[in-house]
Amino acid sequence: MFFTMRKSVLAVVLVSSSLPALFGARNPGDPLRPGFNLFSPEQDVQLGKEAAQQVTQKSQPVRNEFLQSYVNRIGQRLAQQPEARGSGFQFEFTVLNDAQVNAFALPGGPMFIYTGLLKLVDNEGELAGVMAHEMSHVILRHGTHEATKQQFVSLPAALAGGLTSNKTMLGRLAQLGVGLGANSVLLKFSRGAESEADALGARLMASAGYDPIEMAHLFEKLESQSTARMPQLLSDHPNPGNRIQAIQAEMRTLPRSQYGYETGDFRRAKAQLASLPAPPTTPARAQQQ
Repeated sequence: MFFTMRKSVLAVVLVSSSLPALFGARNPGDPLRPGFNLFSPEQDVQLGKEAAQQVTQKSQPVRNEFLQSYVNRIGQRLAQQPEARGSGFQFEFTVLNDAQVNAFALPGGPMFIYTGLLKLVDNEGELAGVMAHEMSHVILRHGTHEATKQQFVSLPAALAGGLTSNKTMLGRLAQLGVGLGANSVLLKFSRGAESEADALGARLMASAGYDPIEMAHLFEKLESQSTARMPQLLSDHPNPGNRIQAIQAEMRTLPRSQYGYETGDFRRAKAQLASLPAPPTTPARAQQQ
């Protein structure tokens, strides 16, 4: 028994000591792969579905068929690119009537875009940029990767259902303090994860025909706002530094391409957005429990 316990502890120490290498930085053009993760891809999907139900119970989806369809068309074009298809995840896109400048994607594929963000973007490329960035977090499994780092010892029992009788995965993880609340580990990313999402997002955009530099332009626009009014999107997505230069460096590793794809419906989407009823006076914040 003592020998078995020592072996188990040693295994934890060995894997833990290897984590920095697994979570290291990369150079432009290097392969992008998910890091060490105790969740299976199927568990990512289950967790995302459960969490998405919570989001739609607390936040108001936009009742405008054209806007929902417009955002979905952009998202599906990105999702059809090889690096997105190869993930095996099925992406879903929902516009929420909320004045916050925000967007986020849950493990497994559900993505939520706030009307506050739609009002801020100046062209379809900027919108595609933030969606490609969020999609990349899903493909690279950053949310469950971060949860694995923070709850490495306790997580296996929770995933197996051994910590509690709660039948939902989100409920079991809540026992460890992993949920959708403010600063949730599932939605708050490191600068390394941000760099990876920028790089993969640039690739998705390029293969879909969008100019990847529009992603950098959007984040620059967000960061130019006053600190007192920092968009929610930036509080969960720290600037990895030299964002435009890094995206330009990634672009130089890609096959030469002509950018400029658009659905042609951006102006109509903006007009439809202006006709929406005002968001609730007390916004139902999707990232609060």
